[in-house]
Amino acid sequence: MNTKQQSSKGLRLLGLASLLCCLVFSTPVAAVPLNAPLISTAELQPGMKGEVWTVFKGHDSEPFAVQVTGILRNALGPGKSMILCELTDPRVQNMGAVAGMSGSPLYIGGKLAGVLSYQIQRFETVRYAGFTPISDMLEVSALPPGKDTFAPAPIPIKGDRGNTRAAEPTATSAAPFTAITPAFSLGGLAPEVAAMIEPQFAALGLSVNALGGNDGGSDNPAPASAPPPSLRPGDVVAVALAVGDISLAGTGTVSYVDGNRILAFGHPMLSLGATELPMASAEIVAILPSQYNSVKLSNTGGIIGAFSQDRLSGIYGELGRKPAMVPVDIDFPARLNRKSLHFEVVRNEQVLPTIAATGLAQAVMGSNESGLALGFKVTTTVNFPGSPPVELSQLYPGPQGFRQGLGDFVGNLSLWLFNPYERIFPDHIRFSIEDTPETPSGSIEQMQVSRAEASPGEKIAVTIGWRGFQHESASEIINLSVPREWAGKDLEVILTTGPALDELTGHAHAVPVAQLRSFEEYISALRDFRQSDGLYLAVVEKARLMTDQRATTPDMPGSLERIARGADEARFQRKEAFAPLWEQRVLPGRLFNIMVRRPLVITD
Repeated sequence: MNTKQQSSKGLRLLGLASLLCCLVFSTPVAAVPLNAPLISTAELQPGMKGEVWTVFKGHDSEPFAVQVTGILRNALGPGKSMILCELTDPRVQNMGAVAGMSGSPLYIGGKLAGVLSYQIQRFETVRYAGFTPISDMLEVSALPPGKDTFAPAPIPIKGDRGNTRAAEPTATSAAPFTAITPAFSLGGLAPEVAAMIEPQFAALGLSVNALGGNDGGSDNPAPASAPPPSLRPGDVVAVALAVGDISLAGTGTVSYVDGNRILAFGHPMLSLGATELPMASAEIVAILPSQYNSVKLSNTGGIIGAFSQDRLSGIYGELGRKPAMVPVDIDFPARLNRKSLHFEVVRNEQVLPTIAATGLAQAVMGSNESGLALGFKVTTTVNFPGSPPVELSQLYPGPQGFRQGLGDFVGNLSLWLFNPYERIFPDHIRFSIEDTPETPSGSIEQMQVSRAEASPGEKIAVTIGWRGFQHESASEIINLSVPREWAGKDLEVILTTGPALDELTGHAHAVPVAQLRSFEEYISALRDFRQSDGLYLAVVEKARLMTDQRATTPDMPGSLERIARGADEARFQRKEAFAPLWEQRVLPGRLFNIMVRRPLVITD
């Protein structure tokens, strides 16, 4: 055959292949099987053909072909096997198991066998995936709910699951496998903010993708009275940790539907057990293929239900039920002419502070109108049920200062939001941002005490020389009278920040659990913290403090101390600290980092 003939034959073959490809992808696919009977792992044999239903783009699911390789028995624990399949469909061979395909149902001969859930290696030349048997997923719906969760009825089992494992074929591969990472995506965040907050989410074990969106914010809210949509196996679904102007959701696939009861994912999301997490609608925008970890990009929609179980074999929830969430609002300076941000966050001790801080970071750094370069003050107001609001104020010297202090802010917010006494979640969190007309940083140039020795009734003048950022030097004089009860004492005059004086006087920000008895006492202790901006001028005495919950008694007689500590050593603590005899807050609205100490002797 000459070259011309070979070329002609090659073109004909290429044309035939293109025609077959067009026929394959233009032929309408059959609908996903509904109410399909089940097939047990004991009935599966190597070489069986199957189809897996998932959403490649938009909302409509479609199948892709697989072939059963075998069963990895007890791969996920005693009695928890894994179905191993080769991904034979050419559309999936180049991308493998995709983050976001978790829960895609596997049908063999029209019967439901399991759901796509595990990635087998990452760089193999032939793509495989692991599937959770459907019988294991059905167990999840029968588990008891948590204390504050809705009690579901177990999903009835349709068809014959089989109860023997003796005839299961065994896979020959012992390849490593991992659960397909849920495609957690952030919406409503600028890329810079998403990159800044990523370490905070990583500390929670969340791999977050900033390439996400949402269509449920305040600019495009979901209708409040809209009925929940119906879901089918293979449809896209999201587990939302936050919804609104700021969103965070893990996208996966519906595995099984029985009325309003839904099973999805085929593996744990966060391994929370009995929980309450919002179920949200979603759409797939695109799939990013990767040799390492392919991922679905999605838009998260409004809440359509709630998940109440997060277990080894999958997640379970019900359509039409909204779980309790914590609303968060962020108000901006009036001159910025910006609307408030509003979003809702799940009631979880670790997730809530991080997502709330994420929204605040977006407000400070993520828009054209932020304009907070010189400095700003954040006032956090937390409303707990049945208690007066709790307020926390923090001053920042511009966005970079906020960036550097983000970890501390999340830690402080966690301290304020949650306590070791009762599982109480706030009803509402509000951040109010006020910009400062100038950079609020300052430095202390000198502190002079008019005398190092004084008698009762005499006056002492303390002169503080300071300078604001790019300002002329200034000074402030504070006068105090020496009271009779200071007679005969060796004291110190201290100029320092509020948090530093808290530490010196035994008022640590890590509140000891044993020293308090209730949530109300905990909140009261938080209100006692000194302000973080400005400085405190204090006269202190070194003393041996006896603490009873948050009350302190300096130099308690040894006999009384022994009786108290013998009665309850956890409650009554002795510590060496400074007892404040007098104090005054000075230079508020400025940020300093200094501690100056001067001796003061009071004669008889």
